[in-house]
Amino acid sequence: MTERVEHKRAVRRAFDRAAASYDAAAAVQREICTRLAHFATDHPPAGAVARILDAGCGTGYGLPLLAAQFPAAHRVAVDFAPAMLTRLVQGSGARPGTSPLCADLEALPFSDAAIDLVWSSLALQWCDPGLALAELARVLRPGARAWLATLGPHTLWELRDAFTAIDSAEHVIAFHSLERWLAAAAQAGLALQACDNAASFALGPDLHSLLRDIKAIGAHSVGAARRRLPLGRAAWRALETRYERHRRDDALLPATYDVIYLVLAKP
Repeated sequence: MTERVEHKRAVRRAFDRAAASYDAAAAVQREICTRLAHFATDHPPAGAVARILDAGCGTGYGLPLLAAQFPAAHRVAVDFAPAMLTRLVQGSGARPGTSPLCADLEALPFSDAAIDLVWSSLALQWCDPGLALAELARVLRPGARAWLATLGPHTLWELRDAFTAIDSAEHVIAFHSLERWLAAAAQAGLALQACDNAASFALGPDLHSLLRDIKAIGAHSVGAARRRLPLGRAAWRALETRYERHRRDDALLPATYDVIYLVLAKP
């Protein structure tokens, strides 16, 4: 089995397992989704929007935002994890005009130029930038836009720093840089309309709370170098002690999400 195939299977397993707990723990993800909606409003699509792709829809938080802005458009909600789509169908995302579909963002089951608008909030970071943006470019009609939010390399840097107190392994996945995404967009033939790079923060009273929420959203077990055995007591104390360096003036511990916001257009 190739490393890429195993990565995809790990992503699917992680988010299938997290589907039931995702909404209760995804405060930062909802914040970023709302920020993307505001960013998108400042850069509206060109031409009529009849078919929208929510690429990596999760449990469907972004779908009502899209429905409010484009009430006449049909929304195709794509996710790689079947359990996430089950939660969507059971929740507020499953409203008339929405079609859930289990599919891979790197191999979309749509014909060329079939989509008028792409929305993707915190899904593309699990993909190969070149493959995913090439697929988005293929399915977008000429003149259409993509509104994207993904994670940059400073995401969870506090946790990466804290793990240095234990060993030299890479325990936190290395996300792609803004420059990598821009290069992939250019290679795919997508023109940059706007970009932003801003931090959002998960907050908790202690490290256990922060890690519990990271686990609840499924993002804890998709890195190639994740720890496969539980931390021992001494290692956990070392991790907590190191993380304490990052405690804020309001007495909360932060976990940084380095968010890249992009608006791309297909010429």
